[in-house]
Amino acid sequence: MEHYTNFILKHKNILIVLFILAAVICAILSTMVGVDYKFADYLPDDSPSTKALDIMEEEYDQAVPNVRVMIKDVSISQAMDYKEKIEKIDGVQEVNWLDDAANIYAPLEIEDQDTIDDYYKDGNALFQVTMDEDDGERVVHEIRKVIGDENYMTGDGVTDALMPKQTAAEIQKIILFVVPLVFVILLLATNSWFEPVLFMVTIGIAILLNRGTNLMFGTISFVTNAAGSILQLAVSMDYGIFLLHRFSENRQLGEEAEQAIKNAVKQSVGSVMSSGLTTVTGFAALIFMRFKIGPDMGWVMVKAILFSLLSVLCLLPMLTMVFYPLIERTEHKPLVPKFRLLSKVVLDWRVPMLILFIIVTIPSYLGQQKNSFLYGGTKIYQSNATQLGRDMNAIEDEYGVSSQIALMVPKGDMEKEIQMNRQLKQIDGVTSVVSYINSVGESIPKEFVPEEQVSQLYSEHYSRYVLTVDAEEGVDGWDDLVEDIKRTGSKYYGDDALVAGNLVSALDLKTTITQDMKKVNVLSIGFVFLILLLNFKSILLPIILTLVIEASIWINLTVPYFADSQLFYIGYLIISSVQLGATIDYGILFTDRYKEYRQIMGKKRAVLRTIQSCTVSIATSASILTIAGVILGIVSTNEVLSQLGILIGRGAVISFLLVIFILPGLLLMFDGAIEKLTWNANFYHRERGGNLHELQENI
Repeated sequence: MEHYTNFILKHKNILIVLFILAAVICAILSTMVGVDYKFADYLPDDSPSTKALDIMEEEYDQAVPNVRVMIKDVSISQAMDYKEKIEKIDGVQEVNWLDDAANIYAPLEIEDQDTIDDYYKDGNALFQVTMDEDDGERVVHEIRKVIGDENYMTGDGVTDALMPKQTAAEIQKIILFVVPLVFVILLLATNSWFEPVLFMVTIGIAILLNRGTNLMFGTISFVTNAAGSILQLAVSMDYGIFLLHRFSENRQLGEEAEQAIKNAVKQSVGSVMSSGLTTVTGFAALIFMRFKIGPDMGWVMVKAILFSLLSVLCLLPMLTMVFYPLIERTEHKPLVPKFRLLSKVVLDWRVPMLILFIIVTIPSYLGQQKNSFLYGGTKIYQSNATQLGRDMNAIEDEYGVSSQIALMVPKGDMEKEIQMNRQLKQIDGVTSVVSYINSVGESIPKEFVPEEQVSQLYSEHYSRYVLTVDAEEGVDGWDDLVEDIKRTGSKYYGDDALVAGNLVSALDLKTTITQDMKKVNVLSIGFVFLILLLNFKSILLPIILTLVIEASIWINLTVPYFADSQLFYIGYLIISSVQLGATIDYGILFTDRYKEYRQIMGKKRAVLRTIQSCTVSIATSASILTIAGVILGIVSTNEVLSQLGILIGRGAVISFLLVIFILPGLLLMFDGAIEKLTWNANFYHRERGGNLHELQENI
């Protein structure tokens, strides 16, 4: 390590310039990185709904309807005028309305009332629109011009079109809030007015390096793009804090600046590398998921943490040597307490707190397994804080929940199509079926029907049925309804029946992600345990630390269960890795200091001193992660990102509380076993350690 620090300090000027130059280049490259906002794109290529969508794109000009438009207070003829105007918009492929499912020129009273109510109810017309998403933003704005601000539109097509600009604006707003607050926290936690500048510059450069190198992936997910930089800032800031706190301690002991930073790097590299690698492995486990957001987030965040480690262990020591005179000229009295009272409270109340820990952890473990999840993207914008949310809620208030499912079967057997058509109509939850049989009539040969009408129902190889169902993801029984439709198609056509649509994709996501999470949890815990084992050279310490952090995750994730709220599964799968990887840093720092003190003093005294010396660093890191998460949760109108932020913020608080209040009690309880199961522990014992009071006074 000494050779390394000698090298970087000797060449610090040229290396600093190289870091800055690389950051500038990466800042430019980051503007070229694409962002994907479509949930369906993250399904495995071999999932049934993906295959169905691929075939549908080959066979038909239009896909499944992706926009719902509601026009208020219109007659049948006025509704038809609106339909015609929307159809003329460049990029609108198809508009389905009542005239496609029933005879609007006959008295509506003689038609099926359920079918009528799907499209025309209380003077309000509801259109199912299929639009080209390649130019989605323009198409959505054109539709809005036609219908006016007083009417409503919703659906995945609208969400995917408007999400990029809205999310980008929100990210900028979040950064404007987070950065100043993080700076204030660092000012309170450090003893120099200038130290926070070094932290922010170091991690800021690491963030730019990561964002620019994302260009190697071409495109990243909207979740990774929105949360990646904020997570990197919040997760890796503690690495720099650990290092500079060591530097300050060494300077207080009278060491020269260069020797102090060399020793600081040597003293902190173990904790920093262990903390970084545990975080890396937490994210790396996501890479093994078949659900593509997992590998997307995994690779980007693994790279992010590696850049943060590089910046902290290389750039920060060099900047410290350049600016240490300014650091010391701007020193001030500590603004936070020494936490002597806290350490005494933790020690005196350790047994009741351990009992409370057990009482809370067991039901939390059981509760978090019973959470209700949302797998797709239909509910991303459901808040009335946005026009997207208001429009969606207005349409659902009038027409209830509704989704479209496309069923494609090989054409050629009219009798079989007729039988299947009848059975599809009988499925509970299916409110209408648009097909050749229903729109044209089973007795009319397609040769006598206009081509534009036939082409969207009959392709070269397939006959298509577009089903409207009174269900959406999150409503009880939605997955059973999809399974009923799939079974009906399979009954007549076996594996040749293809089903596509948002609900179908959500069901595939549910199946894929459920399988993935079992693998991710095992891998992340296994990777973290292995690194802790190597770092501490102990069998028992990794078990204790993993238990504490896993318990914090269980407590965090059981809150939605007891609050009876639904979780987006994306947030759930990410928080498990983030909280495990990020907050185990607190446990590593605490345990490293405990082992260090335990070699020169008794276990109770070691715990007291560890709490006093580590609480500031851990509280600072936890505060930053909490602030970043809470602001993300409050500012973002994207429910996926908002939930993720709240989970991160709450998880950081819970992890902090367990490390400060529960981990000391566990270390005391198992101190003897830890010594026996740790290689070369060298724990202090009075009979062979000399004068304890003298040792305590010298630390």
